[in-house]
Amino acid sequence: MKLLAFSDVHSDLAACHQLIETASENGVQVAVGAGDFATMRRNLQPVIDVLAGMSCPLVLVPGNGESIDELRSACQQYSHMHVLHGSSVVIEGQCFFGLGYAVPETPFGAWSCDLSEVAAAKMLESCPPESVLVTHSPPRGHVDQNSRGDHVGSQAVLEMIERTNPKLVLCGHVHDCWQRSSRVGTTPIHNLGPVGCLFTVPN
Repeated sequence: MKLLAFSDVHSDLAACHQLIETASENGVQVAVGAGDFATMRRNLQPVIDVLAGMSCPLVLVPGNGESIDELRSACQQYSHMHVLHGSSVVIEGQCFFGLGYAVPETPFGAWSCDLSEVAAAKMLESCPPESVLVTHSPPRGHVDQNSRGDHVGSQAVLEMIERTNPKLVLCGHVHDCWQRSSRVGTTPIHNLGPVGCLFTVPN
């Protein structure tokens, strides 16, 4: 299965149009958006309306820049968009499991949609093995260093990866680590960014 995965477009419609072109040129079967389509809870609908121009199914999780309810509402008219948050969808035999929001909580204030590690761990309990895991926040210690060099990823996400060995982990959130990769055991982990990355997931 060929995937195009991206994150953190932050209301950039030109980036969204470029992603559609990339998907079309490369025969992408599923597109994955790892959160932060909006900017501080604003301008979500125009982004979703543009991304809906992709002909393939899209798997989306909310970032900390939009709530789950806001994302579901923006996507409700598009049947090929699948919004995940502590839930999964199977597309062409492959399970995708998603968890949005920032984990752990950020210092950004009331607009930011955050989860505690405890709440995230609870929502991750139903993630099956061999899934493609889509999270907004990276696992702690992997592609999660900010500009000060601090690791700001999620311990709950890390522990779930260690427990279930997903085929692939796709994340965003930490802009300083866009387009970087890591690995936990046999599981590759990629912090994406708005340009997007192409992947092939074996059946």
